[in-house]
Amino acid sequence: MVKLILVLGDQLSPDIAALREADKDRDLVVMAEVAAEAEYVPHHPMKIAFLFTAMRKFAGELRAKGWQVAYTRLDDPENAGSIPGELLRRASETGAKAVIATEPGEFRLIGALRDTPLDMTLLPDDRFLCSHQEFARWAEGRKALRMEYFYREMRRKTGLLMDGDQPEGGKWNFDHDNRKPAKADLFRKGPPEARGDPVLDAVLDLIEARFPDNFGTCRPFPYQTDRAGALRALNHFVEHALPDFGAYQDAMLEGDPHLYHAVIALYLNAGLLGVMEICKKAEEAYRAGHAPLNSVEGFIRQIIGWREFMRGIYFLEGPDYTRRNALNHQRKLPAMYWGAQTRMNCMAQAIGQTRDLGYAHHIQRLMVTGNFALLAGINPAQVHEWYLAVYVDAYEWVEAPNVIGMSQFADGGIVGSKPYVSSGAYIDRMSDYCKSCAYKVKAKTGPDACPFNLLYWSFLIRHRDRFAGNPRMAQMYRTFDKMDETRRKTVLAEAEAFLDRMGQGATV
Repeated sequence: MVKLILVLGDQLSPDIAALREADKDRDLVVMAEVAAEAEYVPHHPMKIAFLFTAMRKFAGELRAKGWQVAYTRLDDPENAGSIPGELLRRASETGAKAVIATEPGEFRLIGALRDTPLDMTLLPDDRFLCSHQEFARWAEGRKALRMEYFYREMRRKTGLLMDGDQPEGGKWNFDHDNRKPAKADLFRKGPPEARGDPVLDAVLDLIEARFPDNFGTCRPFPYQTDRAGALRALNHFVEHALPDFGAYQDAMLEGDPHLYHAVIALYLNAGLLGVMEICKKAEEAYRAGHAPLNSVEGFIRQIIGWREFMRGIYFLEGPDYTRRNALNHQRKLPAMYWGAQTRMNCMAQAIGQTRDLGYAHHIQRLMVTGNFALLAGINPAQVHEWYLAVYVDAYEWVEAPNVIGMSQFADGGIVGSKPYVSSGAYIDRMSDYCKSCAYKVKAKTGPDACPFNLLYWSFLIRHRDRFAGNPRMAQMYRTFDKMDETRRKTVLAEAEAFLDRMGQGATV
């Protein structure tokens, strides 16, 4: 009896678990571009275009290898509109009663598949280093789940950057060396440009017609859309950017969205690249003397540390994780996140870049747009949906813990021991944004005061009962208490006035 083999848009790996269990001579691979997946949040057009193009090319590769593939395009008049609907349609056509699928990365879709009236087999997604069961065993009995200790276990498991049973260079983490601000460099090479092709062009026409009002644009389209292109992007990064990645990974510059970042997360998360091939490529660069240890360690930590840790948290905490709001933040997401005018240059730069590329690096996400949302008390569910919508590499399993946990502290401290908040001083130190801003980063109060300066203290005082006893934050409360009483009152009053203006829709 024929079985249906489901391959999702972020499972574009020829050795995905479902394909390994399939019979090429008998079974039918099902792939589909469906409205339910394209529209459950208003995804950036580049994300939809990237996935649909990569899916079409991957389906072609499977057919060339002898697979029977039933592929549904978004504009197919027979399109059922959802993944379960497409499975039922193909089951009706073929008489199939069973489906083999690799577990999706979102509880929403896992539930939808399990509710399908077919014999559904969900196989573990073993493209990741750490299974759900392994992470649960690691987490069991721990008072706090900290990525650093999980990361060390992944280093031992993989052998990456290990010298026997000790870390290469005698330290697990070289983050102390990775906090330099960058300077403008006209000779810095960005990621390789996309090569246009008929498949991509047809998808771009479709996306522009179908999603004209989504935040962001499709053209010029900058990303690779198949494995060969993803490998070019990886090799380009290792050759040209990895040596300086570590030192400048937290830096931000106007007009230079990529700096020394890899910009390969979208390929990794969609299955066009593998975890170990990326990490081994970076490790080889270190062993060959091409890239320093601080750069290579920092890069590998993001992949086998943070990425695996985020997935572990998501599946450990369960489907309600995205609804958590430990700080009871209730303000609405301001219109500037969707492109409305703002006087804050750092926000304008990060959001404008997001609009144009569907991309911002981790510090822009964490310490600019995320920091502002946390300080301003924005509802974390709205912040979560924004990040899920606007970034080409965003999938809930990785995005939600980064936003709900790391960025917004809405999980109450599961991911981090303290909230990631800062005044404008951090942004000034790590970027050139403040030089062109309408506000003055050195001003602590008054009409020209940087909003981050005002909101920083407002946040701390609103949540004093929760954070005053935190050893990593106690000093900041002592600093506030030493301020002149008039200044304290002025700071808090001006912060409240700023939030009121923002809430009323004024340009801030």
